Amino acid sequence: MLEPGAPAPKVSTQNQFGEPVSPDFEEPTVVYFYPEDFTGGCTIEARDFQEHLPQFREGGITVYGVSMDDVATHDEFAEEEGLLYDLLADPDGAVAEAFGLDTSGGRTDRRTFVLADGEVKSVYDPAPSNPEGHAEEVLHDVRNEYVQGG
Repeated sequence: MLEPGAPAPKVSTQNQFGEPVSPDFEEPTVVYFYPEDFTGGCTIEARDFQEHLPQFREGGITVYGVSMDDVATHDEFAEEEGLLYDLLADPDGAVAEAFGLDTSGGRTDRRTFVLADGEVKSVYDPAPSNPEGHAEEVLHDVRNEYVQGG
């Protein structure tokens, strides 16, 4: 798994709309990996990031959710939950593997990476079954670290 200080990986995939996404990770970016759309903990985490999305955006921080679900499943999940940030489809596990995550079971573990200036700044290991409050913790840390007057 990538550790703080590691160069940001080069990744390219599609969001829930089938649009290509290739982040450069120069600006502060949160990439949270989760096991599967429409499951309990994953839904809690997605809603948590959505609830705090205005504050992330005010600070110029981009948020991406990533799982090994496909574009169509992400589209349904984002629609049902009212998610206004990109969910990146990673059905072959290439994005997860670029971050050093295990994909052998067809899912990834719940991990969150904060990237900026082309490198990994921090890594989080939220509670697997109930990640409630995780987005707020990440927001607080990122705002204090990268946003003037955070």
